[in-house]
Amino acid sequence: MDDQNEIIRFLNDELRHDLTRGAAFMTPGVAALGPEVAERIFDTISLYDDFCQENDPHEEHDFGSFAVEGRTIFFKIDYFSKDMTVRSPDPSDPSVTKRIITIMLAEEY
Repeated sequence: MDDQNEIIRFLNDELRHDLTRGAAFMTPGVAALGPEVAERIFDTISLYDDFCQENDPHEEHDFGSFAVEGRTIFFKIDYFSKDMTVRSPDPSDPSVTKRIITIMLAEEY
């Protein structure tokens, strides 16, 4: 793993632990599970560490999958320019990157 990937992974881990370090969106399917389940989902994402070659081939900790209430939940982190108009030119540079985490039911992917 190179230095850039290590920085990206660190920044993604920070976002998963503190969703205010970027922006977080949940899909209608996740919202429909209710606030208590959503809170458990957020807690699970903050503690998630089941990264492997299959779900994290670039070692950026930008995708995960787990089960809650018998439903498969996915989270995905994407990198946008600060003005949210295009992809970030450098996801390892927080001064030009806005991180967005989307939390969804697997069937909404």
